[in-house]
Amino acid sequence: MEIITKFIIATEQGRGIVATLAKEIAAEKFASLVEPQQLEDYIEKKFNDKNLIAEMNSMSNQWLVVYVGDTPAGYAYITSNGRKPKNQEEARMMRIADFGILEKYNDTTVRLSLLEKCLAISKSYNGLWVHEYKENPLIAFFESEGFVMQNEVYQHEELPLPSIFLTRNNL
Repeated sequence: MEIITKFIIATEQGRGIVATLAKEIAAEKFASLVEPQQLEDYIEKKFNDKNLIAEMNSMSNQWLVVYVGDTPAGYAYITSNGRKPKNQEEARMMRIADFGILEKYNDTTVRLSLLEKCLAISKSYNGLWVHEYKENPLIAFFESEGFVMQNEVYQHEELPLPSIFLTRNNL
């Protein structure tokens, strides 16, 4: 089956694809970690149509969708905004603000397709950083692809979960 990652824009169809993926992936990621109402509030705040239009139309952001065949299987949200790790505050870096793949498609080939496009976007920068909740199973994947966990622990930006930074410098 063909696996391809494409840029997606803020058309009605594009927003619909991202919203559907984001809501399903957030539910899979966080359902066992936070209270149901917290999860519902998080999804509504972060992935409502108004917020998605603003985020998808921002010149600082790029959105990617990975397809397995014709089926959207995951997405990534890349931005130059956000709190950087302390040791990278002066570096010119891009951030993987969100990276997720539906559980039924979550295999190495799909993850790599999505990550490779993220890396291609960031080539003209000093590197990439990720700010993720500490227990995210994707952390091992990021580390296997050259990301290094930083010695900073914070709270997730929107949920009451401990989070960490991972960085990868471009050579």
